[in-house]
Amino acid sequence: MITHSCFAVEPWCLRETELNLDVLAQSESVFALSNGHIGWRGNLDEGEPHGLPGAYLNGVHEQHPLPYAEAGYGYPESGQTMINVTDGKVVRLLVNDHPCDLRYGRLLEHERVLDFRTGVLARTARWTTPGGQTVRITSRRLVSFTQRAVAALVYEVEPLGGPATVAVQSELVANEQLPHTEGDPRVAAVTRSPLVAEEHFAEDTRLRLVHRTERSGQRVGAAADHLVEGPDGTRWTAQSEPDVSRLTVTADLVPGQRLRLVKFVAYGWSGERSLPAVHDQVDGAVAAALSAGWDGLVAEQRAFLDRFWAGADVEVEGDAQIQQAVRFALFHVLQAAARGEERAIPAKGLTGTGYDGHSFWDTESLVLPVLTCTAPRSVAPVLRWRHRTLPAARERALQLGLAGAAFPWRTIDGAECSAYWPAGTAAFHVNADIAMAVVRYVRVTGDEDFERAEGLELLVETARLWRSLGHHDAGGVFHIDGVTGPDEYSAVARDNLYTNLMARRNLRAAADAATRHPDRAEELGVDEEEAASWRDAADRMAVPYNESLGVHEQSAGYTRLQRWDFDATPPEHYPLLLHYPYFDLYRKQVVKQADLVLAMMECPEEFTDEEKARNFAYYEALTVRDSSLSACCQAVLAAETGHLRLAYAYLREAGLMDLADLEHNTRDGLHIASLAGSWIALVVGFGGMRRHVGRDGEPDRLGFAPRLPEALTRVVFTLTVRGRRLKVDISSAGARYVLLEGEPLEVLHHGEPVTVAAGAPADRPVPQVPARPEPQQPRGRHPAGLAEAEEAGGGEQVVGP
Repeated sequence: MITHSCFAVEPWCLRETELNLDVLAQSESVFALSNGHIGWRGNLDEGEPHGLPGAYLNGVHEQHPLPYAEAGYGYPESGQTMINVTDGKVVRLLVNDHPCDLRYGRLLEHERVLDFRTGVLARTARWTTPGGQTVRITSRRLVSFTQRAVAALVYEVEPLGGPATVAVQSELVANEQLPHTEGDPRVAAVTRSPLVAEEHFAEDTRLRLVHRTERSGQRVGAAADHLVEGPDGTRWTAQSEPDVSRLTVTADLVPGQRLRLVKFVAYGWSGERSLPAVHDQVDGAVAAALSAGWDGLVAEQRAFLDRFWAGADVEVEGDAQIQQAVRFALFHVLQAAARGEERAIPAKGLTGTGYDGHSFWDTESLVLPVLTCTAPRSVAPVLRWRHRTLPAARERALQLGLAGAAFPWRTIDGAECSAYWPAGTAAFHVNADIAMAVVRYVRVTGDEDFERAEGLELLVETARLWRSLGHHDAGGVFHIDGVTGPDEYSAVARDNLYTNLMARRNLRAAADAATRHPDRAEELGVDEEEAASWRDAADRMAVPYNESLGVHEQSAGYTRLQRWDFDATPPEHYPLLLHYPYFDLYRKQVVKQADLVLAMMECPEEFTDEEKARNFAYYEALTVRDSSLSACCQAVLAAETGHLRLAYAYLREAGLMDLADLEHNTRDGLHIASLAGSWIALVVGFGGMRRHVGRDGEPDRLGFAPRLPEALTRVVFTLTVRGRRLKVDISSAGARYVLLEGEPLEVLHHGEPVTVAAGAPADRPVPQVPARPEPQQPRGRHPAGLAEAEEAGGGEQVVGP
């Protein structure tokens, strides 16, 4: 979409300069507003036309039975789907009795701007009715970062060229009609009319609706209040019915006059609280919003974002699209988590119902690493949500005959929702992904209280699963069999390398944490013998390797499988999962997304530089990137192994996944992990950021190995580490480390210790990139940005002296 003529490239905002109905659904996703608790899609204020109307509350879902042709023990019995809750952003307009529908009459001007610094979506339109009356419409809306339950908007109408009678209808509307979709497993199962009315109210300028879900038993409340400004004679009425509560404001306007409506909306939900409690909650929240006023909410929003950008901004010189894309990405990643407060981060955030609103392992592996370094206060609540779901994870492990906890592959409330067990139940690596998110958060923030309370229990229960799931062979080697790694084109494999290496880290981290907190470990039933068994399993973990090829195997025996016939696969048959049976995919060498490459990114200390180069080249030729999670990981390893032009191409693919609608499903919501991946590609890839594990009692240290492709002349990023703010400034001249806040910090620059103190920046040269043969991708599957990278660089880049 960024390449569409109606979208402009600007560093601090996303601007749409005209309304194009062909990309309306996609624009609703990219213009979505959220705070991690409330999500409003970027629908037009008037409600129609729309691609997918959407208002969401994190955690609100409906259950539905999962049908099976043949039942099996341990199959999940019910699925969960995020639902469209009461929509509070609808403001319908009638001008001289003509409904404002921009498909009719003449649209003379239309612009929308999402400002990443203010968190406000602004809209301006000039529209002429079929009867010839022209009006100017302006609106602004926000979902508050500071008042968690609140969203608000301002809607103004002004006649141009002659007097007009206008009516504005501000609504709370439930059970909106949704478009029908089918044929793509990434699209949500549509749940029609999921809300059962319990209360409706309208009086003066106040509105309220309370509903409940029939199966999941959740109660949802929405309330609104308004401020009305208009000429003398402006009048309003309020009415309600079970699914609609409406304020109708009418005014006779002449040019120079306007009707202005300020709408404050509050949401609340609970699976436990009574109707009066939810009723009172939303009334109280809307009263607080009314007290702050529109200007107060805007000021609070700007202050919140000023603090965020001071510790999170990434500056990019040399590619204006990437500069816009990374700030767009950081803004939406923040929106997905800022006020989630012990709720999951869905794969699409709260921007659409793709993947049924489920949360997956990529939250812990790709999204939380970004938030840990940029907005650390938002991370512990997500991990506490995982901790809160431990009872369900323990029950699932028991059902599977295992110890500890088995966390779900996809879920909303903590129960496994995948009806396809090879991709769901067998994807045990999610346990280690959660455990490593705990370790990363504690190491970066120093939050020992969290480690002692929730963190240790998560580490212990995940370690117990690995010890019971794996086994020692006759030679003492520890194997983990029958699992599915990150690559969803392989399943039920023996010794998936990513799973084994991450389990090794999990086991060691649990043993170390138990040693640091012996009294708490004793409360959890951990004794010295159990901790020793974890260390033994970790030390003896199987690491599949093909000696003749000189590469690690994605899983034991993987390199002996038949290769997929890429030359015989037409471009229109990607993604492969929509055109070929899993049976065929599972028995061939074809990789949907980074798996072993992800293992090298997450566990770099397990591989030598030469092993990384050989492994990357081998798996690059097999990876088709039918998943949005892949490009950023490939960018990191491409940069580390010296393929800077290729790394830059993968950066562009990750960064433009939604802005260019590369997977043709942005209409269903944004790819939050891929958005996070643009930061990962820049900071971990071109910044070379790694955590270096201390040996023999030495502390862990943060390291950087920066290098840039020719297309980028400068990259600057800021991190928050142990209460310090560190700025890293990379250019062709070298790297500069600047401590903006906090005590002196020692980091590594290409392995060399560097101490950075406030007022004393450290400058270091960037060494030359080693020359290696260019790896090849499967036929027709080169990254989307490779052509641009070739134009910018022309070949392998060398940065430094």
